[in-house]
Amino acid sequence: MLDTAQAVRRKPGRTSSGPARPARRRPRLGPYLLILPALVTIGVLLIWPVVQIGQMSFQKVGLRQLRGEPAENVGLDNYRQIFADDAFWAAVRHTVLFAVVAVAGTLLIGTLVGLLLGQLGRRMSSFVAGGVLIAWATPPVTAAVIFSWLFGTTGGLVGWLLDLLPNWLVGGGWQNYNWFSSPLPDYTVLTICVVWMSFPFIAVSVLAGLRTVPIELYEAAKVDGSSAWNTFWKITFPMLKPIFSVVLVLSVIWDFRVFTQLFIMSGLANSDSFNLSLYAYSTAFGSLNAKYGLGSAIAMVLTLIVLVVTAVYTRMMVRQQEAA
Repeated sequence: MLDTAQAVRRKPGRTSSGPARPARRRPRLGPYLLILPALVTIGVLLIWPVVQIGQMSFQKVGLRQLRGEPAENVGLDNYRQIFADDAFWAAVRHTVLFAVVAVAGTLLIGTLVGLLLGQLGRRMSSFVAGGVLIAWATPPVTAAVIFSWLFGTTGGLVGWLLDLLPNWLVGGGWQNYNWFSSPLPDYTVLTICVVWMSFPFIAVSVLAGLRTVPIELYEAAKVDGSSAWNTFWKITFPMLKPIFSVVLVLSVIWDFRVFTQLFIMSGLANSDSFNLSLYAYSTAFGSLNAKYGLGSAIAMVLTLIVLVVTAVYTRMMVRQQEAA
């Protein structure tokens, strides 16, 4: 009778030798099956082309190879050739400097516009944000054509407006000035175009983040007499830091691989203004003597630069979150 009573009182899963062991859960395949189509799509459309480009970067590939002849493996010769080319390093310099200036300008203007939208009422801020997003939704080709017309030498609006200003202030002859003949004015127009297209995304992201910040924090700062500058750095920036981290990484990726706007504005004639994207395109497709292997090597260098910058910043962000 005693043994029977002890067996009845014994809890399921518990043995006489010790506490109950947790039951092993079988792995659930449902979540993996749901993301499988996305993984297949990414693999087919992104990863496999990158693998092919990486393979071509170690080969001599031209028109003959496209007609069916086997590609010749050249090892690291393509990389040695581009690293010894001064035009490559000029393109690297243009790419990095443009990305730094464009990313900084985009984040600054987008943050200021987002803070301004946050001061408006909900209906008005939503209306203005919708209007601002038109610039972000504009296709790159359309934006490039618009800015080519604005800064063009034949009837350009910017040159006409500058000529209306006093000569002692800005000089004269702006209507005949070619903005796309040298790197500095070329990238000035490109930076304005890219910032104009990109800042609405930052502004709307900041506006969405501001609506998650408790209003009590701003009221307490106002009672304490905190200035707008201190309020931003003590309350707004720490609360929106995850958003700033994400938009910074996205902006770096977008601005490092700008191609369409520069191609339409400057074209292939002005090789002094090439960035890495345009330099790779010009090397691979810009002449009858196509050099797909060299173009692939340049594209791989650009890909590695973007991946390294993104990985370093992401690692820094993860460490900061772990430290917090």
